[in-house]
Amino acid sequence: MTTALRIANLSLLVLFPIAWFAPLLRAALLPIFGLDEISVISGLQSLWASDVFLALVVTLFAIFAPYLKTIGLILIHFNLLKSSVLPVLGYLGKLAMADIFLIALYVVVVKGAGRVTVEGGWGLYLFTACVLMSIFVSIFTAREVKTNAE
Repeated sequence: MTTALRIANLSLLVLFPIAWFAPLLRAALLPIFGLDEISVISGLQSLWASDVFLALVVTLFAIFAPYLKTIGLILIHFNLLKSSVLPVLGYLGKLAMADIFLIALYVVVVKGAGRVTVEGGWGLYLFTACVLMSIFVSIFTAREVKTNAE
C-alpha cells in the first residue's frame, strides 16, 4: 500500500476521537439536551439517560462503525488482514455517513421549531471530513488492491 494511504488512514485514529469531543452544534435554546454546545460524546451521554435504543444506534454509527473501518483498513494496509473484507468495511463507512445525515436532519428539524437558533460547530465539519476521508481511503485502497492483483 502507498505511504499516503497509510498516513491518511492512521491520522483518522487521532482525528475521529477529536471530532467526537468537538462541538457539533451550538444552540441558543435546545430543550432536549439543555446544552449550549453538543458534541457526539455529550449528545450520547444525554441519550443514554433518556433513550437507550437510540443511544446504541448513534454509538454504533458515530463511534464504532468509523473506528472499526479505520482499524480494518490499517490492517489491510499492513498486510495483516485479507483485502476480501473491503466490502464489509465499505458498509461500515456507509453507517458512519448515516450519522452525519441524522445530525443534519436534527439541525433542520430544530431550526424549523422557531425560537431556536442552531448552527453547525467546527466538530461537525471535522467529523464529516473524517468520514469522507475514510471513504476516499477505502476507495483508493480497493483500487490499489485490484491493481496489485492483476
